[in-house]
Amino acid sequence: METQLDPMKDDLPLTANTSYMLVKHYVLDLDVDFKNKVIEGSIVLFFETGSQYRKTSSAGKERCQSQFDETCKMRASEPCHTPRINVSTCSSKMEYNDFAVSGKEEEAASDENSNHSNNEQASGISSSKDCCDIEDHGNKDFLLILDCCDLSVLKVEEVDIAAVSGIEKFTRSAKLTGVSKEPENLRNRIVHELVTLPADRWKEQLYYFSHCSQAPGCGELLFSTGTWSLEIRKSGIQTPADFPHAIRIWYKTKPEGRSVTWTIDQSGRPCVYTMGSPINNRALFPCQEPPIALSTWQASVRTAAGFVVLMSGENSAEPVQLREGILSWYYYVSMPMPASTFTIAVGCWHEVKQQSFKQKAAIETNSECSLPSSQTDFRWHEEICGHVEYPCRFQNPAARLQAVIPYRVFAPWCLMESCEEYLLQLIPQCLSAAYATLGTHPFSRLDVLIVPSNFSSLGMASPHIIFLSQSVLPGGSHLCGTRLCHEIAHAWFGLAIGARDWTEEWISEGFATFLEDIFWARAQQQLSRDEIKGQQELKALLRWRRLRDEVQNSEEELQVLRPKKESTGEFSESGASVVKYGLKAEKIFMQVHYLKGYFLLRSLARTIGEVSYLASLRKFVVKFHGQLVLSQ
Repeated sequence: METQLDPMKDDLPLTANTSYMLVKHYVLDLDVDFKNKVIEGSIVLFFETGSQYRKTSSAGKERCQSQFDETCKMRASEPCHTPRINVSTCSSKMEYNDFAVSGKEEEAASDENSNHSNNEQASGISSSKDCCDIEDHGNKDFLLILDCCDLSVLKVEEVDIAAVSGIEKFTRSAKLTGVSKEPENLRNRIVHELVTLPADRWKEQLYYFSHCSQAPGCGELLFSTGTWSLEIRKSGIQTPADFPHAIRIWYKTKPEGRSVTWTIDQSGRPCVYTMGSPINNRALFPCQEPPIALSTWQASVRTAAGFVVLMSGENSAEPVQLREGILSWYYYVSMPMPASTFTIAVGCWHEVKQQSFKQKAAIETNSECSLPSSQTDFRWHEEICGHVEYPCRFQNPAARLQAVIPYRVFAPWCLMESCEEYLLQLIPQCLSAAYATLGTHPFSRLDVLIVPSNFSSLGMASPHIIFLSQSVLPGGSHLCGTRLCHEIAHAWFGLAIGARDWTEEWISEGFATFLEDIFWARAQQQLSRDEIKGQQELKALLRWRRLRDEVQNSEEELQVLRPKKESTGEFSESGASVVKYGLKAEKIFMQVHYLKGYFLLRSLARTIGEVSYLASLRKFVVKFHGQLVLSQ
């Protein structure tokens, strides 16, 4: 039975059973409705069978069934939702800038979807009794569990990807020789072929993901929602290997959902954005939250003209007009990341651009003279990457020489002048200083957005995008620069290298706090070594006082860097776990993990020498980028 947790004081549950089914790619197709304060549409998830099931199935499938049986017994009394909705009323075709679908194909797909939805309405779907029919099924139906909260799930269906034009190339693969020709097995094998394409075929992979996401449904799936989860099953399917590996979920967010905030910007215009909620993105889309569920994604987001959609995507999206007054924005990522790093901000943002030749010249000069601090960086890059296969910048010769990646700045109209005065000049300096310290930038571009005044932090980093508080602008170049350096450091520590267990947040925040000083020292080329040292000593003193005050005035259990101690990184057989104290209200205001981590790293650097220590960090980045690590 699902535990009812107090969201003000308890641990955050990660309920997804990633050991049995592991999501590899998401395709989101969403509409932003400012009038009703909801985001609605569909998400298609592509899965691989999880490691735990593959392990147990080789020795017999009975062991991995016990968890499903127990869940089924506990939840047998709960209703299973099988609403009959007309999908055509809430779906619109995805538009792709890079992977366009021809008008003829769109029309055919639309017709298929319409027919399918009409048939679904006409056919009676099984009642709630069937959700866990112990007597008929012997409790053996497999349950797919996703992390989900504050969402209205309307419908879940299997996707008939075998109907996609051109997909035959995957069915003709030599690997499929002798595979059962049953439609379900064929569809799952196609998904396997698609998600395991080599990295140099990533564009083709995204192309087929987008087409598969628009394929018609081929049968509704039973589902039930709880406080923290969405549970899905297909009647008669008893193992993860036989469960549909491509499913579509129709849903909409709730205005009170805790993953995004609906507000107005500093110019009084409506906007919505992900503000770094303790519950992450589970109130934005159903997902697998555990960090181990590294996945890629692509998203098409429609909104009214006049609004700009920014996301944590690799491409600098340009809007496509679908009809009068409606624009579509398309983003994608090819580097697998945890679902918690997905970020979106929709508002009447304005791009801040350089206005004077002097500023442009400064940037060009800075870019030209920004070289790695050690030529041995290039020798290290020749090592084989240790992560799962993806188009990695550390293996790209051009990326390895790029001191300043392309960047853009967005802000409400009333803050554009302040952004131009400080922020635009600081970004290339800080990016160049980061490159000189750690080498290759893990991400190919950067957007910086000044978020609304209700943002509770000074900054937040996500892949390809940084949110900054308006509070850093009046502080001049120092406050703005140090915060920018902190968030840029997260590209390496927190994003490219993530914590395998979220309770070890010091791995992200401690390193970012330590590197913030290193980056900022290198960005301030006009200061002498003594001035830099004095600045850093003063900051260390202020941090020490802040840490002392927190240790004296907070619960001891919240001060521990590894609250799960020897069980850090462990999870249940299904893959479920908890984030210790993840929902403690006071925790989001504490900096103890930032500061303890900072002083630990500062001590190490002073013990072996800063130059040697930074050299070891560069080696660490080369070895562990694209992977999850523990303190050990």
